[in-house]
Amino acid sequence: MYLITVFGNLLIILAVSSDSHLHTPMYFFLVNLSFLDICVISTIIPKMLVSIQTQSKVITYTECISQICFSTLFAGCDDFLLAVMAYDRFVAICHPLHYTVIMNPHLCVLLVLMSWIMIVSLFYCTVLGVYLSSAATQSSHSSAVASVMYTVVTPMLNPFIYSLRNKDIKAALLRFFKRATIKGTIVLVVKKYP
Repeated sequence: MYLITVFGNLLIILAVSSDSHLHTPMYFFLVNLSFLDICVISTIIPKMLVSIQTQSKVITYTECISQICFSTLFAGCDDFLLAVMAYDRFVAICHPLHYTVIMNPHLCVLLVLMSWIMIVSLFYCTVLGVYLSSAATQSSHSSAVASVMYTVVTPMLNPFIYSLRNKDIKAALLRFFKRATIKGTIVLVVKKYP
């Protein structure tokens, strides 16, 4: 699931970056969402895989705090970015004639930066307080299931939900793979006939 998540999100980033037709606010936000999904899953899953492989649940205090801080930062930013994406679609649907004026590149960058500034301020303060001062006990099994659903399944499904069902992304991926195939063929021919 980790590899599917990373690969799927990297495909979206490559497709949008390589196709100038997709350099629009919606796809700018999708690239940022894909990057954040990779970050969210990469803060938790590698340590979890090591723990499963070694059958050891030991984590140092520094590793635990680092993991909490980064996963909180990226997950919070992910939430705010989804709100920004909803605003983008609202403008596109409700004000289509003014869309390019309202959603200019400067505003798009500003909205993404605001998303980052808002998981830092809100989530660091509140979530760290909850994690560090929580005395309530919960079922470890239900907490583990909820954690896996949020940290693994959601980022894995985002490429399919937001992008791979989109005809523009599919077309961009096809063009990307055709270019990569042509370049690979040319490299093979050059190597074969020096």
